[in-house]
Amino acid sequence: MTTSSSERGVSLGMPELPAPAYPDDVRARLEADAREVIARYPDSRSALLPLLHLVQSEEGHVTRTGMRFCADMLGLTTAEVTAVATFYTMYRRKPSGDYQVGVCTNTLCAVMGGDAIFETLQEHLGVGNGETTDDGKVTLEHIECNAACDYAPVVMVNWEFFDNQTPASAKHLVDDLRAGRPVQPTRGARLCTFKETARILAGFPDERPGAVEEGGSAGPASLVGLRLARGEAAPARVVHPRGGPHEGPKDRVHEPSPAEHLSSHDAPQDTSASDPAHPAGPTAEEGE
Repeated sequence: MTTSSSERGVSLGMPELPAPAYPDDVRARLEADAREVIARYPDSRSALLPLLHLVQSEEGHVTRTGMRFCADMLGLTTAEVTAVATFYTMYRRKPSGDYQVGVCTNTLCAVMGGDAIFETLQEHLGVGNGETTDDGKVTLEHIECNAACDYAPVVMVNWEFFDNQTPASAKHLVDDLRAGRPVQPTRGARLCTFKETARILAGFPDERPGAVEEGGSAGPASLVGLRLARGEAAPARVVHPRGGPHEGPKDRVHEPSPAEHLSSHDAPQDTSASDPAHPAGPTAEEGE
């Protein structure tokens, strides 16, 4: 006795229809931008990554229409374009908010308070990972690493840094974003929308007055290695082993001045307001 596919719980469905084309005026504008990008590369297919940013700047995420456009402009198959668009997490595959709020939950940020920040924002915004608030303003996601461990825990909004965050400061940040109040990153230019960010990542200039001069750079704690290589940093403090020849009343430990500290975790830094309910650091002495 044989069973039909429907009886086995298998739905063959209908083939997916081809992606719709952009309206003529949008297509003409994007083609002009795409040709400018493609001209930068000796091999046209090398322009695929910036072209994906370009189509993302149009609709806020990479649609099937956008991937079809990239394939047409570069002489690729839609399968080749899809393989790249689905590999990189910087390309969104569904509608998302004006502000992508990414909370680092990798090891160091997690133990410094990143997990508490992420849980607090999920509850505060009423969304899960990768979801967007009802007003379309904020998309929340956890990120594996923001490459700013010396300022943990770190939150990024549209790829701009917000260092040394706490659950309280992160709630204040997203409230400001949803209310349309100006928000200034710890390092870097003032925020723009995700669509505007995507166009900049496609290789087009940031035309906001003064934005380029505000561009982010490494903070002091990130430049310690360079300072050491140049011989500019003061020597680290040295503590002699107990029971060694230096032990005694003349034994002293070099205590660096605040300007000599080599890391943001060596001494108190200017950080966001603390939140006793969600401490960002250890709360017990060793052995307790």
